[in-house]
Amino acid sequence: MITRKWLIKASRSAFRCIRWCILLGFCTLLYAKLIEPNWIEINSLQLTLPNLASEFNGYRIVQISDIHRDRWMSPRRLKRIVRLVNQQKPDLVAITGDLVTRNFPQLIPSLPVSLAHFTPKDKTVAVLGNHDHENDTQAIIKAIQQSNIVYLGNDIYTLKRSSAMLHIAGVDDVQMGKSRLDLVMQQLPKEGAAILLAHEPDFANTSAATGRFDLQLSGHSHGGQVRFPFIEPPILPPLAKKYYLGEYQVGKMFLYTNRGLGMTGLHLRLFARPEITVFTLLSAEC
Repeated sequence: MITRKWLIKASRSAFRCIRWCILLGFCTLLYAKLIEPNWIEINSLQLTLPNLASEFNGYRIVQISDIHRDRWMSPRRLKRIVRLVNQQKPDLVAITGDLVTRNFPQLIPSLPVSLAHFTPKDKTVAVLGNHDHENDTQAIIKAIQQSNIVYLGNDIYTLKRSSAMLHIAGVDDVQMGKSRLDLVMQQLPKEGAAILLAHEPDFANTSAATGRFDLQLSGHSHGGQVRFPFIEPPILPPLAKKYYLGEYQVGKMFLYTNRGLGMTGLHLRLFARPEITVFTLLSAEC
């Protein structure tokens, strides 16, 4: 028999449970809003590329992606990112798109103030993402070039060590219909390792099918940005649903999808920390 005393006890237990759930939710929201977005993870990987010449053994590439310059991604935060990247002592810095969040063209001129301070031994290279094309695309390209960054929109940049070559290629944004892999392939020499920058990771099925690229570097997914335990996959954008997080092998090509540094939407991150990735390339010849 259900008594009045039992009902009071059950009500108090339910109230305590609700109170703890509200407190947990509030703490999780604070963490996702204030802590994790600023808690940058530096991931280091070693990759052996079969076509990499011994002259490039130990070559260090630092990848960043999805900066999403907006009111949250302030010049102060961007300068901190540049400082962290430079501390990794990169030979090359690769930026894989979405430098500016859509509908923030007024912030584009501020990019060179920070991006011009990367200090790789060789170069900084960049491609655009879908958000960049929803801004003033030409203004972003101009800001990239003013920052002494090589813009790789359907183009290649070749590094040389004596007669050895390492090709860094880039396709313009796939989602926005701007990619021209055919133009990249026309320019790409048959000799030397080749790395492709492509904002959307699911483009790897197409790039790997060429048999020419050793590695593709991508972003776009934010690693899901907000991920809940035991719920996979998270909500993901188009062309980032298959290869949305970390390292993959697609055919004979490596793929790495960086979680990015900025945010869109509610500006929350949960179990998807912002990321700087450091690749040390190894030659199979060594």
